[in-house]
Amino acid sequence: MKIYKDYPLKNLNTLGVNAKASLLAEITNEEQLIEIICDNSYNNMNKMVLGGGSNVLFVDDFQGLILKMDIKDISVIKKDKENVWVKAGAGMLWHDLVIYCVQHNYAGVENLSLIPGTVGAAPLQNIGAYGVEIKDVFDSLEAIDLKTGEKKLFKKEDCKFGYRDSVFKHELKGRYVITSVVLRLNKKPVFNLSYGTLQSTLEEMGYDNNNLTIKAVCDAVIKIRKSKLPDPDKIGNAGSFFKNPEILKSRFEKLKLKYKSIPGYPVDTHKMKVPAGWLIQQCGWKGKAVGNTGTYKNQALVLVNHGGASGREIFNLSSEIRKSVKDKFDITLEREVNVV
Repeated sequence: MKIYKDYPLKNLNTLGVNAKASLLAEITNEEQLIEIICDNSYNNMNKMVLGGGSNVLFVDDFQGLILKMDIKDISVIKKDKENVWVKAGAGMLWHDLVIYCVQHNYAGVENLSLIPGTVGAAPLQNIGAYGVEIKDVFDSLEAIDLKTGEKKLFKKEDCKFGYRDSVFKHELKGRYVITSVVLRLNKKPVFNLSYGTLQSTLEEMGYDNNNLTIKAVCDAVIKIRKSKLPDPDKIGNAGSFFKNPEILKSRFEKLKLKYKSIPGYPVDTHKMKVPAGWLIQQCGWKGKAVGNTGTYKNQALVLVNHGGASGREIFNLSSEIRKSVKDKFDITLEREVNVV
């Protein structure tokens, strides 16, 4: 196991923020993770798990030990007539797992194509896109207790999944390191085309109910995401910076009287989800540059690093955006990106 001192983090976070960690350990298997957890010399250090760095904003240097997860095994562990169970290491890129499933015709994650980050971060955030969330295909995960080094199995009900949420962001925050995830996928696809842009993009690509495949859905999602989101290798970003807020239907109806074009999607009988990008755009932020940071020209929900932006600079911009949306709509945006 390799452990580095004063490790630069610029290439390990997709926002491209200059920061460093006191210590960084590369973890390629569970044994290494347990070894470092049980090493008394690291007992009193702050610890942070880092995967693909696509959902983190470093506002300062990290004073402590970063566990860089590089466990990347993948295998089919079970099959029956209808389903197949795929187990993937936490350090594997999420999109690589999606491509593996699509290539083997295992259905269920095609709507989640091109989401940045690693497999281990996916259940923590309950990632979702185009009408599908990881909880829809989730079976279980294995994690190591950061205090004791003991392994624990978490089933779906243990994870308490919510919108971009799980138990690992609340009562178990910072307690466990996810090492692997098991998904239960379908041998026969059940397509979810509830988002209009997905349906229309597939039609433009020449697909209908007669020739639709999971690869076609995967390709359509990739096409849509590439048109909306910048490539982190070219422009530093962390994808969607804020969650789409959920508000009461009665509140939505009042806003609709004042802002006739406001979009909304039913969450349940009482709540509506409003696109955060639309709210931000109405406040005049789309494509706006502020110093070295700003919002993306094609999607106001994405905060970008034009080069040389500090984490504090990006954080301050996000605070200004939150204030303007609160002032205009009386809606409080919640950051989806983890601020460190």
